[in-house]
Amino acid sequence: MTTFTAVENISRRNVLKLFGAVGGGLALGGTSLAWSPMALAQDKQALMNLFVAIGEDNKVYLTCHRSEMGQGIRTGIPQVLADELEADWGNVVVVQGLADKRYGSQNTDGSRSIRKHYQRMRQMGATARTMLEQAAAQQWNVPVTEVFAKAHKVHHKDSNKTLSYGDLALAASKLAMPDLETVKLKPESEFIHIGKSHTIVDMDAMLTGKAKYGYDIKLDGMLYASITRPPVLGSDVVTLDDTKARSIAGVVDIITLPVPKGAPLFQPLGGVAVIATNSWSAIEARKALKITWSESINDSHDSDEYLKGLVERVNQPGKIVRQLGATVNDWPAENMVKAVYTVPYLTHGMMEPPVATASVTKDGCELWASSQTPQSTQQNVAGALGLKEEQVKVNVTLLGGGFGRKSKPDFSVEAAILSQRLNKPVKVCWSREDEIQNGYYHAISAQMYQAKVDDNKLPTALLTRTGFPAISSTFAEGVEYPSDGELDLGFRDVPLALEHIQLEAVKATAHTRIGWMRSVCNIQHAFGMGSFVDELAVNANKPCIDMWRQLLGKPRIENFENNHFKYANYGEEFADHPVDVARYLKVLDALEAALAKAPKATKNQGWGMAVHRSFVSYVAVATLVEVVDNQLKVIKSIAVMDAGTVVNPDRVHSQLEGAVIFGLSLAMMGDISFKNGKVVQSNFHDYPQLRLPQCPDIETHIVSSTAKPAGVGEPGVPPVAPSLTNAIFAATGKRYRDLPLNKVLAV
Repeated sequence: MTTFTAVENISRRNVLKLFGAVGGGLALGGTSLAWSPMALAQDKQALMNLFVAIGEDNKVYLTCHRSEMGQGIRTGIPQVLADELEADWGNVVVVQGLADKRYGSQNTDGSRSIRKHYQRMRQMGATARTMLEQAAAQQWNVPVTEVFAKAHKVHHKDSNKTLSYGDLALAASKLAMPDLETVKLKPESEFIHIGKSHTIVDMDAMLTGKAKYGYDIKLDGMLYASITRPPVLGSDVVTLDDTKARSIAGVVDIITLPVPKGAPLFQPLGGVAVIATNSWSAIEARKALKITWSESINDSHDSDEYLKGLVERVNQPGKIVRQLGATVNDWPAENMVKAVYTVPYLTHGMMEPPVATASVTKDGCELWASSQTPQSTQQNVAGALGLKEEQVKVNVTLLGGGFGRKSKPDFSVEAAILSQRLNKPVKVCWSREDEIQNGYYHAISAQMYQAKVDDNKLPTALLTRTGFPAISSTFAEGVEYPSDGELDLGFRDVPLALEHIQLEAVKATAHTRIGWMRSVCNIQHAFGMGSFVDELAVNANKPCIDMWRQLLGKPRIENFENNHFKYANYGEEFADHPVDVARYLKVLDALEAALAKAPKATKNQGWGMAVHRSFVSYVAVATLVEVVDNQLKVIKSIAVMDAGTVVNPDRVHSQLEGAVIFGLSLAMMGDISFKNGKVVQSNFHDYPQLRLPQCPDIETHIVSSTAKPAGVGEPGVPPVAPSLTNAIFAATGKRYRDLPLNKVLAV
């Protein structure tokens, strides 16, 4: 199909070119949305929604207001729109939406692009279909009940008359928008795009090198910036000798950036920026800088010592964050299972580090950024430059991975500040070393799990503690405990059928920028819970999958009543996305069925499994490993997902495969460590990602469901690590409770 990926120059002229004729068509836009591709599509102001336009050339232009980073959202959202519109997929052109509040949230994280916009996109597509039907009925002078849209045409029921969408576009554009609540949606049995696998619309451009990523942006007169940022959070430049750097050909200027005060937020870190006419000169001159840095309160941060302190604290009473039943005070050793699990700091490791290009003029600022949050970028850049938000235009390029890092717009603010200072377009390119040593990190953590078991070695009570520096410390000073939202990510929300449950949080002060990463706190919580259930199963001499069934209990909707906390449920209403134990059990059944057909473990091999609910989806993972002479080989992974109604099965399978690779990378090799306040690692040689020889055979299954769409991008990650360590125990009899595994095994 035709695609539109040249997002750097969306203008009235370019959008009109898409239509094939300046005359116009049906453009469903929003009042006063000056930069909407849909509003730009015709001379008069567009009157309806921001997502659909139809040209006289019979092409349908569908806007994706979310960011594409390989997950396929620039295909998924148009699929939903096109289905209700009865559009021919071959005549669909996808247009990237710019930053604007009128789209609603454009924050592409939290695995919510489809689940939050599915119903709205259906309504937008159905609105356009309804208007086309009304236009045809008027042209034929027949009741609208006698016409219907099908296969990119409107048909008259009692004759063979048809009109193409292009024939009707102008007439339909003059009609009033129907009330969204009265627009009739298609029955699911008539879906033609939803639930069908479509190749992502950017695939050809990606494979041929024509796709536009943040690093591909080039503007006339553009300068390049390479920035040396403080090696320790909070330190500042004391002395700077830039004599040698300024002598390097191509260097235009060297600018010292201020270090922000207070909580880090999305502010740039400060440091020294080298500006040059080309990236090589900027990078080489940066190497020649001689800088001394001030002391910081974080200078003494040592991640190994910090983790020891966390382990000590989770073995002591903390703040109760969930309680069911009376506190259990008697824990006899013969009837107790206890373990502590740790996860180090982690970083995102996306293939394209952060990059943004800014052009600031007297009229405002235009940005081209590989951003997951164009609206947040707009807001933060406007604040930094002293502009109104509407003076900041944010073009969203394709993202070479994001995983949550590109939800923080600090790199775009850097580009904007430098462009304003120099009065020229400036591209700020983070290197791999910059991202690993100056990013936002997934929190280091420790968890204690303690269960009381009966004479049959079945659990009757659970005491659990978690400790990690909170993401909220990035946004406010003095934060010592995890937020409720973080505790709801795989810690408080596991629906165990026990009479006594007590969950606690312990203090943990942040010494670096803590941010969200793919699956966020579910990473450590699923590792702890998934590993501990396996330990309970081994203690009871039961298969792990049966212990999960025992702990989950009978099918039911768990609402956590009388548990002394209010569950946020990923921002979803319980009526739409309940915590459904039956769906847990269903993915366990599906995994068990897949395992029955899978290769059996032989000598030195073992299978391990885990199950987890996150982002309102249910995922079970099983892993087969072999360990010989302390060398770990991951042979096979099976992942089963219930994500409710699925729009594009191909993307769900792909996201599950990617989640397995991402999860194995973290569990086997992921480790960011701090010494004297500085990050030790610097690139893929010491923060490695899974290589092809390490990658197992991956088998994925989608559980058929009529439930509302749930998250897909992140839920596959959390069960991977515990399934791996459980498999290693099955193969070797050795239990590894501290990640990453390459500290104890050759991987």
